[in-house]
Amino acid sequence: MPRHGLCCASGQNLTLESRGGFPRSPQAPNVRAWLGRHPRWVFHFTPTSASWLNAVEGFFAKLTKRRLKRGVFKSIVELQAAINHFLAETNDAPRPFTWTADPDKIIAAVRRGHQALDLVR
Repeated sequence: MPRHGLCCASGQNLTLESRGGFPRSPQAPNVRAWLGRHPRWVFHFTPTSASWLNAVEGFFAKLTKRRLKRGVFKSIVELQAAINHFLAETNDAPRPFTWTADPDKIIAAVRRGHQALDLVR
């Protein structure tokens, strides 16, 4: 799954959310120049260690790998049935999310993100 390029309209501004693996950093001169020419765009940095987003990505990767990748679905109804079957199997044996990220590293990443944004503004 791509780790960049999530965009959405937010009032008068357009927002761009970037995860840690973004190919061009906000400090790069060409990115700063582009953002300078497009004042309606607001850059938001989300650390790679954003565990909730990693959990969502992991779930969809698991769904894709275990059920959809090699599946043959002759209709939308068959696809929906396969997804629902996967969800039922997953919910029959739930595994709670266990927090493993170091909070100090997350806070440091957020601070670096704020510093990068301050350089852009």
